[in-house]
Amino acid sequence: MSEVQTRLAGDGKALLRSSAGGASRRISLSSVIPALLTLGAVVVAALLGWFAWDVYMGRPWTRDGMVRAYVVTVAPEIAGRIVNLPVADNQMVRKGDVLFEIEPNDYQIALDAARAQVARDQAALDYARANEGRQAKLRGEGWVSTDVFQQSASSLHQLQAAVAAGQAMVSKAELNLSRVTVRSPVNGYVTNLLAQRGDYANIGQNLVSLVDADSFWVDGYFEETSLGRIRDNDPATVRLMGYSQLIRGHVGGVSRGITVTNAQPGQGGLASVNPIFTWVRLAQRIPVHIHIDHVPDGVRLVAGTTASVEVGR
Repeated sequence: MSEVQTRLAGDGKALLRSSAGGASRRISLSSVIPALLTLGAVVVAALLGWFAWDVYMGRPWTRDGMVRAYVVTVAPEIAGRIVNLPVADNQMVRKGDVLFEIEPNDYQIALDAARAQVARDQAALDYARANEGRQAKLRGEGWVSTDVFQQSASSLHQLQAAVAAGQAMVSKAELNLSRVTVRSPVNGYVTNLLAQRGDYANIGQNLVSLVDADSFWVDGYFEETSLGRIRDNDPATVRLMGYSQLIRGHVGGVSRGITVTNAQPGQGGLASVNPIFTWVRLAQRIPVHIHIDHVPDGVRLVAGTTASVEVGR
């Protein structure tokens, strides 16, 4: 074989070895890429699983929450026509602000009459007291019988009682007159105002409803399976449906009871038990009181709105 043929044969073998090496590398990469993708998917799934476990098991949360507040109903303690109504619906009022005023003339007249009656009874009492003194002196001298003296003493006691009763009537009339002006007992918001100037107000009639501005809290209704991980004073976050900002708070307490349907007595006072028992038993939801610590600027608290609550964050 010539030198040229020998060189060509060697080059051919080298080319074959190079081609075989490249093919083996391609085969190796094609088998590694699926393994890497599978491993990545497993890692992502593990992270998502850990996050889900942390959310559902580590930190109790619920989307079944509600903003709550105390509502103060204001009713007059006297009857009369409304002559002044300086507030409007949804207005913010401070404790002590005037809500409405009732016509005072009748109550001023009643006060004047009570004072006049006391003055008349007091004058009669002064005369009876002086007369009783004279009768006592004459009785001691033997000029007045015991019966006459007792009559004067009885008249004195009756007038003393009349003056005391009159003074009580004056106090009552003064109290009624002071009640013609009705003031706000709390800082709050006037809501659903239907009363108008000129309306006649009756005693005990609800005229103004106030949402107490200092009483807002959140009730989170947690499944009973989460109660073991909720403690008093645990930190909590609240997200209202209409806002992206978080409200900070803490657990103020867990309700100790909810209505039990089977505990309601039936006919004859016997227990009324539902005969249907399903295999799937749904966890009861228990109210958890969330005390609000901080409300971000721009967030308006409205009683009855929906909230999501997370405890432990």
